[in-house]
Amino acid sequence: MVSNPAKISSRPLNQTAENKQTSPAEIMPKLKVSKLSISYGGTRILEDINLHVMPNEIFGIIGPANAGKTSFLKVLNRMDTFNPSMSFEGDIEFNGLNTRNLRNYYALRSRIGVVFPLPVGLPLTIYENVALSPRLRGLNNRADLDIIVERCLMRAALWDEVKDRLNSLGSLLSGGQQQRLTIARALSQEPELLMLDEFSIAVDPVTTMRIEDVLRELKTEMTIILVTNLVQQARRLAGRTAFFLDGRCMEVGDTEEMFNGKVANQKTIDYIEGRFG
Repeated sequence: MVSNPAKISSRPLNQTAENKQTSPAEIMPKLKVSKLSISYGGTRILEDINLHVMPNEIFGIIGPANAGKTSFLKVLNRMDTFNPSMSFEGDIEFNGLNTRNLRNYYALRSRIGVVFPLPVGLPLTIYENVALSPRLRGLNNRADLDIIVERCLMRAALWDEVKDRLNSLGSLLSGGQQQRLTIARALSQEPELLMLDEFSIAVDPVTTMRIEDVLRELKTEMTIILVTNLVQQARRLAGRTAFFLDGRCMEVGDTEEMFNGKVANQKTIDYIEGRFG
């Protein structure tokens, strides 16, 4: 049983300070998904998904609506436990540990943050939206919280816009600002893996580009999974991309090669070029 977040930290269980530095080929994937299938009731919506995500990469997922992309994200941090009709088969390994064997899902979710398409502002001030997770971890020192709130809002490219009204309700912010506040709240958990599900839906193009700049910077500190309905956004940001269609992962590959036509499935090209979707 996992009793605290440290149990699922990025250090492999057999790693010691004396271990020699590993080569890139030996680096453990941050996330490994094997033979994953997801069902709602008796309806299977994803089948036999096999992929891995490496540390400090931006991994893109593209595909039309109802391809199973959001459900895929939900099982990665065990949000399936909130929905009795949702179940999955297969294995999900995070830092080498199978998430099916974990019992402390709060610890898992503190390491795997997720931001969904429409921002969900808590009925709290801007400050308390970001400070909530640290408070839940037992941190109540105001000076420490001030540092965390400022750092997270700066990393989400929101600090300069809200620093003089931190005690205002987060729900009064614009749509794009609320989306960045949601990202700041996710960052306050200090995740190792940050998942974003079509964040561009709720924001304007200028804000989208600002968030993309933030993601490029965050890549140096964490791993990012980016589900996007904008195929060119995947091209701009993702080192590797997976294409989901009809409940299956049609292929996974180097993003630039995929966009240059080096694909295994013609449907991938058809989707990228806008022939359907």
